[in-house]
Amino acid sequence: MWIVLFAALLAGVVAVNVAVLRLNLELDREGRERTELRADISRLRSELSIASATSRIDRLAVKELGLVKAEYDDLIFVRLNP
Repeated sequence: MWIVLFAALLAGVVAVNVAVLRLNLELDREGRERTELRADISRLRSELSIASATSRIDRLAVKELGLVKAEYDDLIFVRLNP
């Protein structure tokens, strides 16, 4: 009877150790994914900064849309009374 009880206790300890090992592996995998996601966020922020640069937008407006900058004399200012 003591042997059966000891074997059951030992099996329980092994099962807990296996569960802890699986959780550690999952935690490690999640940590790597978190690091990859942070790198992706950093890369996307950099791409957004480059894409929204005023000089790039001006160049694309001229090259792709054929727009030209307005001369100051061609501008009309409208004053709105609050």
